[in-house]
Amino acid sequence: MNNIKVDVETQYVEEQSNPDQDYYVFAYTITIMNQGDMPAKLLNRHWLITDSNQKVQEVRGEGVVGEQPYLKPGEQFTYTSGTMLETSVGTMRGSYEMLADDGSHFDAVIDEFVLSTPRVLH
Repeated sequence: MNNIKVDVETQYVEEQSNPDQDYYVFAYTITIMNQGDMPAKLLNRHWLITDSNQKVQEVRGEGVVGEQPYLKPGEQFTYTSGTMLETSVGTMRGSYEMLADDGSHFDAVIDEFVLSTPRVLH
């Protein structure tokens, strides 16, 4: 069975942001874990990034950070990337298109997570 788990940690990047110009930079660290019983390769990514003005950015692309990690059962891959919002709070959600060794394609869903500057959400 295809069982890919995705964990996310987020961070506001204050030194690259400029709130006076509605420019907020966030970093996110993703850990992709193969908890299934079959190896799988990450082919493509798909993100929906929404700011608090409900402006949506859609991002599609090959791999992650220039790689298409191949994960055997029990293996994991961690990377850090980033995004920019025009508001101090937003959300991201998406999926990774995976290819299992048996030739089947499936999506590893990335649940929605929050991007926010410190002290904005309580």
